[in-house]
Amino acid sequence: MSSGDPPHVLHWDCEKQGCFNRKKRLKFHLLSDCLPDRIAFTDIDAATEIGGNLLLLEWKDHAEIKRGQRILFERRPAVVLIVEGDAEEMAVTSMCTVWCGVVSAPEPADLERLRQEIRAWAKWAVNNPALQKRMTSFPFFHGELLCRN
Repeated sequence: MSSGDPPHVLHWDCEKQGCFNRKKRLKFHLLSDCLPDRIAFTDIDAATEIGGNLLLLEWKDHAEIKRGQRILFERRPAVVLIVEGDAEEMAVTSMCTVWCGVVSAPEPADLERLRQEIRAWAKWAVNNPALQKRMTSFPFFHGELLCRN
């Protein structure tokens, strides 16, 4: 890592700063009693937005998607690329897509295929801006409803 790195490069030195996961990863269990039933927060590996269109990237070292994430991915108006592989080496072995609530079957892939899919989504997103309702203020503050849209 150098000062010339792009801003999206994680500037973390485990040797100097300790384990990133222990120091920076959220402790979701401390928030679990804030949500009803068995609903829980989930960790998404990456997200980006272009023109109101959302792309989520979820990296797995196995093909299984947990039930909660599957429900989230199937219900969200977003494209989700679920990648199976080795994140440390950025080695991709397979990939599936979630779009309009449908999870595709995994297909063999590599890093270049993932890059092609992201570029194709970005081109589509630029040319197809999503219509969205703009909120003028955040509707909740300290648990109280502040405005109704």
